[in-house]
Amino acid sequence: MADKSYKFYIGIDVSKLKLDILVSNGASLFQVANNDKGLKDALKMLPSGKNSLVILEASGGYEQFAANYLRRKKFNVAVVNAKRVRDFAKASGKLAKTDSIDASVIMAFGKAFNPAPQPLPTAEEESRQAHLNRRSQLVKMIATEKQHIEKSPKSLHRYIERHIEYMEKELSIIERSLKEQIKQDECLKNKVEKLDQIKGVGEVTAMNILLNMPELGQLTPKEVAALAGVAPFNKDSGQMKGKRQIWGGRAPVRAALYMAVLTARKFNPWIKKFYDRLILKGKLNKVAMVACMRKLIVMMNAMMRDNAAWQPNN
Repeated sequence: MADKSYKFYIGIDVSKLKLDILVSNGASLFQVANNDKGLKDALKMLPSGKNSLVILEASGGYEQFAANYLRRKKFNVAVVNAKRVRDFAKASGKLAKTDSIDASVIMAFGKAFNPAPQPLPTAEEESRQAHLNRRSQLVKMIATEKQHIEKSPKSLHRYIERHIEYMEKELSIIERSLKEQIKQDECLKNKVEKLDQIKGVGEVTAMNILLNMPELGQLTPKEVAALAGVAPFNKDSGQMKGKRQIWGGRAPVRAALYMAVLTARKFNPWIKKFYDRLILKGKLNKVAMVACMRKLIVMMNAMMRDNAAWQPNN
């Protein structure tokens, strides 16, 4: 939640082709195309960017053009988790879902929670994030093709293998380019090198976490665990004591932590000891894994905060 409050809150419901926009000044909902011309038209109907907070849901990347366009026009822009907005809608009794209702709910969510705006990314940051996203796409496609080869007749294997080989080459090219871009940023390069020292983490995981969580090192242990989606939340009511569950957070960070812990619980004595102790206490594998992920991201946050190297005896 941001410390500053705003005179106007602007809720934008995003789809691939259009934007439904509602301003808290009582103006009617209006709709524009999700492109340069549509946003130019929207500017004629929006209040001053300096006194406004624009709120958009994360919509699979469709929100990025509008968000960055408005940031360049000096608007304060917050891209928020869609699940939080939907939960807010349910709590407000708005169970129906239409574009106009969504814009209204997003605007009301902004007024209620005053989310902190994010800065306009630099060209270098945009390029690194695009490369990281493409890497994730290639990894998923390679995994899918490997599943296909298991279920396909042998007559098709060579075609699938050829496709896998091509994608693996592309993955190697993308990773080399990403590493080269990181080397050009001395501060980011040093951070990656520090996290890479942790057994089980590795350079790619370090890049993934740092690019998807640039706030690392500026958060409390509770904040960083929640942002990564590895903080357990109580589900208690009266006499009923529910199981604590994790939810929300940044999926790419959580996925990177999971893969890191899979390796670290075998080769990192610090993580292995912690994991084995939890299993001996009767904890389920999934519970122990999440606890290790939480311990790892909290340690990473402390290392970035203190500008400290990895201590194997932690």
